[in-house]
Amino acid sequence: MAKRQLATYRAKRDFSRTAEPSGRVPSRSRRGDRYVIQKHAARRLHFDFRLEADGVLKSWAVPKGPSLDPHEKRLAVEVEDHPLEYGDFEGTIPAGEYGGGTVQLWDKGHWEPVGDESTAEALKRGRLKFRLDGERLHGIWNLVRMRRREREQKNNWLLIKDADADARTGPDADVAETDESVKTGRTMAEIAAGKPVRKGRGPARATWRSNRKTGAAVRTPRATLADRRSALPEFIPPQLATAVEHPPAGPGWAHEAKFDGYRLQLHNHAGTVTVMSRSGLDWTHRFPGLAKAMAGLEDTILDGEAVAFKQGNVPDFSALQVALHDGAHDKIFFYAFDLLFSGGQDLREKPLQERKRRQLELIGPDEGQRLRYVEHFTTGGDAVLRSACRMELEGIVSKRVNAPYRSGRGDGWQKAKCRGRQEFVVGGYVPMKRKRQGLGALVVGVMQNGKFAYAGKVGTGYTEAVATDLLSKLRKLEIKASPFVGRQPDKPATVRWVKPQLIAEVAFAGWTHDGVLRQASFKGLRDDKTAAEVNVRAEPVARPRPAGPLQILGVTISNPDKVLWPEDGITKRELAEYLAAASDLMVPFLKDRPVSIIRAPDGIGRPTFFQRHAGRGTSALIRLIRVPGEDKPYISVGDAAGLVAMAQMGAVEFHPWGCTSRDLMHPDQITFDLDPAPDVPFARVVDAAKEVRRRVELLGFAAYPKTTGGKGLHVVVPLKPKADWAEVKAFAKALCQTMVSDSPDEYVLTMAKKERTGRIFLDYLRNDLTASAVSAWSPRGRAGAPIAVPLAWTAVTHALDPKAFSIRTLKAALKRADDWADFNRRRVALTAAVLKKAA
Repeated sequence: MAKRQLATYRAKRDFSRTAEPSGRVPSRSRRGDRYVIQKHAARRLHFDFRLEADGVLKSWAVPKGPSLDPHEKRLAVEVEDHPLEYGDFEGTIPAGEYGGGTVQLWDKGHWEPVGDESTAEALKRGRLKFRLDGERLHGIWNLVRMRRREREQKNNWLLIKDADADARTGPDADVAETDESVKTGRTMAEIAAGKPVRKGRGPARATWRSNRKTGAAVRTPRATLADRRSALPEFIPPQLATAVEHPPAGPGWAHEAKFDGYRLQLHNHAGTVTVMSRSGLDWTHRFPGLAKAMAGLEDTILDGEAVAFKQGNVPDFSALQVALHDGAHDKIFFYAFDLLFSGGQDLREKPLQERKRRQLELIGPDEGQRLRYVEHFTTGGDAVLRSACRMELEGIVSKRVNAPYRSGRGDGWQKAKCRGRQEFVVGGYVPMKRKRQGLGALVVGVMQNGKFAYAGKVGTGYTEAVATDLLSKLRKLEIKASPFVGRQPDKPATVRWVKPQLIAEVAFAGWTHDGVLRQASFKGLRDDKTAAEVNVRAEPVARPRPAGPLQILGVTISNPDKVLWPEDGITKRELAEYLAAASDLMVPFLKDRPVSIIRAPDGIGRPTFFQRHAGRGTSALIRLIRVPGEDKPYISVGDAAGLVAMAQMGAVEFHPWGCTSRDLMHPDQITFDLDPAPDVPFARVVDAAKEVRRRVELLGFAAYPKTTGGKGLHVVVPLKPKADWAEVKAFAKALCQTMVSDSPDEYVLTMAKKERTGRIFLDYLRNDLTASAVSAWSPRGRAGAPIAVPLAWTAVTHALDPKAFSIRTLKAALKRADDWADFNRRRVALTAAVLKKAA
């Protein structure tokens, strides 16, 4: 095949006169994905762009050379196929010969097509999208064939840079101005003059380099050719972990936290730093802060993970995406878990424990620095995994302590995840019905046997900013027909189809019996892989081996590892531990009050039920309150042990009455529940809470704000229990009615959804006998396990995140513990005069 393809090439050349390779012996590069660009001073200076395919170099002449600016469409004239050996050619073609002039090897590297179409099919169709990883060029590029005009004998194409992280505009986009060989370091003039190879010259690709005199990190050209041939390799394929259902038990294993970020290698080669992705792409420009931090560690290669944190110091891939998008490099840290080279010495054959010991000596244990050492544990893997899941980490990686570093996937490293986690290719999206510009869900799939197969919908995990950014990308990729082969999503008429190019990182609870994702949550877009790489992987969700019953505050918790919040991996043990820790704060809001609870014995994704009355088998630790006219007693909580007993029942929410058992007919507080419509921004809820406070304080009462664990706020007024329920309810209604009358476009008193659009429902109905409101410090049976937290008014600002506090961020929530310290001391009676004034 290659012999026939090269017939035109050979017919144009006299190989007795030119040093160009004849290509008579068919060949193939080791990887089969080579590309080169040669600067060619023939009759006119141009660049020859060549991609290896079908055993030859497919070739185009680019008069102006490549541009990193996506808006620059560079003409690329299709020419004859060249032999693979031509990719190493640099020299002078004699005058009078075809293409006579100087040839410089301007760039070289590897390429791969983007998408599931073969290269032959894409070239035939006239549209080839591909990724380059070379000495000078990187990222995604496009070759688009133009319609052939009359009298044109060759196909004309356009070479266009994709708008990705490697794109540039302005002067930085004009890379064609560079005149230096990546093979010999020579300029075009030096090659024409027959000058020998110039040592110490190489492509001027900027990286971070440490100034030896000052120690400061400065921008310098990339390492020279001679440097790159030293002991340190340019890239080491990473060692990968095999997914397991249970972490390994017994001695000989080191268990580390599995981080939620980008796998990177940091290289410092003779003072020149390069940051590389897991596939070997140069990402130095994306992580300049990490490059700076690496500048002082010469002749070193570190393997690790770049991470950013969400609230509560939990590594979060979405937070990393935001930091990269915003250029917030100070929020990105590198957790180094392996040392591959140090002082120029190859450490890969050393056992892990030796590599980590030297790594700790090199970068130190200081958690405050940009480069951080990853601690490990040699206790049982199950216990470490349980701790990791409680801390909301992705899982753990277990490594054999005596094993060397081995590139590729094997059983020397084993990963156990708290939740399912995988990349999926986006094939469509569902717009939000209620919001014109909203994103309802992504429709995703994977490659199976070369075909794009439907995998499910991802409907959660989007902030407003993320959804807006996603929509802008998705609209540019819209197509008319579904890209999925075979099974299609439900209600296909609601889906807008897109080219399968974007790759989404998705967390999920598992798969349905018919192979569709369960409880999928979006984590971010990935650009370190191609769609073709996203295949179905049998990566189980790991669980620690079942633990027996345990006791918390003397209360037996059976099946403590049962997951109650499946999207977050939060267990019954964690619920009981939270309630025990928060009991001193929570019990005063529950004690001596009838309490309604929401129970989720099989988790919040399964059926839940509302319980007021004590039933058969109710724990003796749970208090009972008799209500006149009721046959069954109401449940209540009197101490910490009672709260933990509620956790054993699977109680995930606590809703007390607004009165105590000492005086059920006279409430001792008023609750104003501010419930916004879905399209109302939270800043308006904050303004509404302050307005309630202003009106309440004008009438002589105190007011205390509280998050609800949802999208609203509560304003609670402490009362002396003098007025009855009818009077308190009338007062709350009258105050809310005046707010509606003053601002009818802002507030509404009806629960009807059609009348609430764009407004806040002022719910005064919490103030009635048998009605209840969520307790301060109560968890909520919602994704993320949020808690309702009492606040000081100074914290109620537009910057407040109502979902910031959860079971797993108790320490941050406890800082609010004193905000309601004087609540009971500020009780005021609701008198007839005040009631009249409010009306």
